[in-house]
Amino acid sequence: MTPSTTFDIDMIRKFYESFPTKVDNAKKVLNKPLTLCEKILYAHLSPNEGVKDYVRATDYVNFAPDRVAMQDATAQMALLQLMNSGRSTVAVPSTVHCDHLIQAYKSAKEDLSTAEITNKEVYDFLSVVSNKFGIGFWKPGAGIIHQVVLENYAFPGGMMIGTDSHTPNAGGLGMIAIGVGGADAVDVMAGMPWELKMPKIIGVKLTGKLSGWASSKDVILKLAGILTVKGGTNAIIEYFGEGTASLSATGKATICNMGAEVGATTSIFPYDSKSADYLKATEREDVANAANNIISYLQPDSEIIANPEKYYDRVIEINLSELEPYINGPFTPDAAHPISEFAKIVKEKNYPQTMEVGLIGSCTNSSYEDMSRAVSIVEDANKKNVKVKAQFIINPGSEQVRYTAERDGILSVFEEAGATIMANACGPCIGQWKRETENPERPNSIITSFNRNFAKRNDGNPNTHAFVASPEIVAALTIAGDLCFNPLKDTLTNEKGEQVKLQEPHGYELPPKGYDTEDLGFIAPAKDGENIAVEIAPDSQRLQALQPFAAWNGKDIVEQPLLIKAKGKCTTDHISMAGPWLRFRGHLDNISNNMLIGAVNAFNDKTNAILDVQTGEYIPVPQLARKFKAEGLGSIVVAEENYGEGSSREHAAMEPRFLNVKAIIVKSFARIHETNLKKQGMLALTFINKEDYDKVREDDKISILGLTDFKPGTNLTVELTHKDGTKESFEVAHTYNELQIEWFKAGSALNYMKKN
Repeated sequence: MTPSTTFDIDMIRKFYESFPTKVDNAKKVLNKPLTLCEKILYAHLSPNEGVKDYVRATDYVNFAPDRVAMQDATAQMALLQLMNSGRSTVAVPSTVHCDHLIQAYKSAKEDLSTAEITNKEVYDFLSVVSNKFGIGFWKPGAGIIHQVVLENYAFPGGMMIGTDSHTPNAGGLGMIAIGVGGADAVDVMAGMPWELKMPKIIGVKLTGKLSGWASSKDVILKLAGILTVKGGTNAIIEYFGEGTASLSATGKATICNMGAEVGATTSIFPYDSKSADYLKATEREDVANAANNIISYLQPDSEIIANPEKYYDRVIEINLSELEPYINGPFTPDAAHPISEFAKIVKEKNYPQTMEVGLIGSCTNSSYEDMSRAVSIVEDANKKNVKVKAQFIINPGSEQVRYTAERDGILSVFEEAGATIMANACGPCIGQWKRETENPERPNSIITSFNRNFAKRNDGNPNTHAFVASPEIVAALTIAGDLCFNPLKDTLTNEKGEQVKLQEPHGYELPPKGYDTEDLGFIAPAKDGENIAVEIAPDSQRLQALQPFAAWNGKDIVEQPLLIKAKGKCTTDHISMAGPWLRFRGHLDNISNNMLIGAVNAFNDKTNAILDVQTGEYIPVPQLARKFKAEGLGSIVVAEENYGEGSSREHAAMEPRFLNVKAIIVKSFARIHETNLKKQGMLALTFINKEDYDKVREDDKISILGLTDFKPGTNLTVELTHKDGTKESFEVAHTYNELQIEWFKAGSALNYMKKN
């Protein structure tokens, strides 16, 4: 690819021509300086949306994103919905990336060949629909969606939505990139305005400069400990300060990527010379030149930098010069431990100390810089006669990174040290890891450069203690085979019995010889797809045409049974597991058999065992939901805090809707999931008094009253009818605006869109 064939260059140039005028107009109307994300948000207001001082975390605003990106697992449902939208082609540039369905087992070549056979029906479907609707298609093996987007599509000042929660990766190049559900993507691809609550803005000031073992990953690992998994909810994290200029573009992308772990809407860095260097290295000099001409518009205003507390909702400062490596986990990405304290914690908590597997890759840390710094540690250990003690697995981020790393000898060094090079795909990061172990529930420890480490996330074992760190620390601990090893101060015993210390990592932000590849893996769509037919076999177990959900019947919900009262953390992994279930992402009926099977029942502390009041037996959650549905009944789900955190898994909203769940009542929602529920015509309600959660009994019948007068800002009433005939009632809140209420009444946002 040469600069003259940069993807979407005409759209990008047109955008840059109008961007300064839009920003200047917003500043004039608002009469205040603007943060970077405010400039981009106001420049992307939907054409019928006027410029005004929208209240953060309160006002809903319509936007017009520049592009859409979809990964293969979520693209199936998004494209099935697009087929029902009445469109003939997408309204904005869009792409599909085949990265989630490739299982990591033996090696890149074998695993890719297996995936192409086992997933042929799905890949063919995605390819044909992409061709028909004008969507760019990235073949299996081309790379992980977010790395491919960073290399080819992300541009400073742009706005993108993606059907994956780590879409914010593109913020490393100064783009507002937000993870959404498939229904949101359909809105944008169909030319509809895209709605978002105006986010708060958390300013993170970076000072100093990284050195030694510290890396960009440690910035977000430390921040996760500060903000927790919900501290960034309804907020954009905007990085500023002189420290930002010292970080590579891919390092910034790593930080933005993992902002999803604190619940942030997205994260963003200002455009600078490092951004330009990366654009040029990836053959987009034309984009860099256009951005350089308006560079002040791609950074926060100087008044913001001078008085950040005045303009950001919260300011956090991190001194890069003092930052030490972090290791986060297990079982949650916000359990943040500086490496100087980690060994003590491992012993106090009695975590398995033997480090069994080290994994480098994922959309978070699979750049050339990551590979080159990690391999420098392996090379140093080899020179010092230290053998790698643990299993070592490498997932390159894209074919461009893989090919370049192979050309430069990086991959051969890993392989000579015993590492297995897996396909350019998500693999173990999302549960697509066929891990061979003698006991699938044995307590053990692994360390990864991934982003998430919920129980069962990587290998399905609830007792795998997964820890998250930088590629450099992963490499060092994999060599040591010891979770308590601190490469900053500890020594290792080599094969001669000598005590040796590993040198600090070093590497290249960009490949000295430039990036190279023989085949990017991209297939451009047909110019006219009108005559392209999309066929789905009636007996397919992988794909199923969607039928519209039923519209609201105009009545209150009266005495519907409780399905499950979930206890503790209930992520989208608990609601709709990944791993082997990924193969059913295009078949709503089949995948609904995993609905809430990972949620812990508050009444017996077990998973997938809930009371069938009629028989007195405890049965699987989907089985009871299907029984209710067959009897013409709905059901209600009750849960605790941050319900639906994690991946932007639309199936976690569609499955309850399909199995006739009427409402989800929780203490609080994760942002993406709450929106997903609304899009599918579900009721997403929150306890005003969180203690009301405790009132719900296992055999209750639940009514939701006030729907006949459903309107913004007005609470609804929940009435519990207990088995003994007594009743309790309390109010619940909602965040539906007028449009979202229309979605509910129509049965889904897609139904409403087709009617209007």
